[in-house]
Amino acid sequence: MAEDRKTHRLEKVELDEESLAAVSRDQEQERQIAIFDLLEENFFRPEGASGGPYQLKMGLLDNRLLLDVTGPDYQRRHILSLSPFRSLIKDYFMICESYYQAIRNSTPAQIEALDMGRRGLHNEASELLRTRLAGKIETDEDTARRLFTLICALHWRG
Repeated sequence: MAEDRKTHRLEKVELDEESLAAVSRDQEQERQIAIFDLLEENFFRPEGASGGPYQLKMGLLDNRLLLDVTGPDYQRRHILSLSPFRSLIKDYFMICESYYQAIRNSTPAQIEALDMGRRGLHNEASELLRTRLAGKIETDEDTARRLFTLICALHWRG
């Protein structure tokens, strides 16, 4: 698996500018951290690809997620319906807003409780994303978690 991680990985992640809206400082920071963390360590193996590294451009078209993946001898667009993610994205926004407010005004115990809820949502969304990508792209849980954060980033509206 260690050799797979060197070969099957993302080296660049870009969010389609036309899919993005103006966001708060907290949201922009979370977006940048997710991209940084994703590039630091990830496992990303597109079906039928001989090896990477890969570049990923993420965008939205109607209620669909566009994943444009390129790499050595590989170029493909994957399109996923976002309908199965709708309630998770909505819940994620609500808990993130509460979390950002709590950081400024709440006790450490309240912040920790919100953070645990946020992690639980991330885990659920990452499992759904991995299921929806089956047969297209294989990822590990941490990579899927960070990709879900970026899916949410595409939905953020300042």
